Amino acid sequence: MALGNLSRRGKRRMMSDMNVVPYIDVMLVLVVILMVAAPFVNPSIVDLPSVHKASKAPTESVEVVVHADSKISIKTKQGLHPVDMPSLINNVRAAQNGTSTPVVIAADREVRYEQVIDVMKALQAAKIERVGLALRIESSRR
Repeated sequence: MALGNLSRRGKRRMMSDMNVVPYIDVMLVLVVILMVAAPFVNPSIVDLPSVHKASKAPTESVEVVVHADSKISIKTKQGLHPVDMPSLINNVRAAQNGTSTPVVIAADREVRYEQVIDVMKALQAAKIERVGLALRIESSRR
């Protein structure tokens, strides 16, 4: 009867409560939509380029090998020469003989990704233009 008392006085107070029922309905509809759509999205599939699409390796290149024990070597026509990180750039430039021979980085499977990135950063900081990663071409696809 309190509502009746308000109407008899002639003054109506504004209702300050917010009606949240429509917001809850909208959120429940969105949850249902996401639950229905979730099985159709497969985030685990990554579309990587296949090896047969990669360009062929150059006939002449300087290969920087990162071994599993974090040691670095340079492979040229003369053979495999171990180097340390500070002298890597000088040895690569010497192996290039002033030409723009591409540099290919080959890493062992157990090498941490950060070590390969460190080698790439060092080569790019030294303005060596053609740097790539070596691929192992497998005859059977998994």
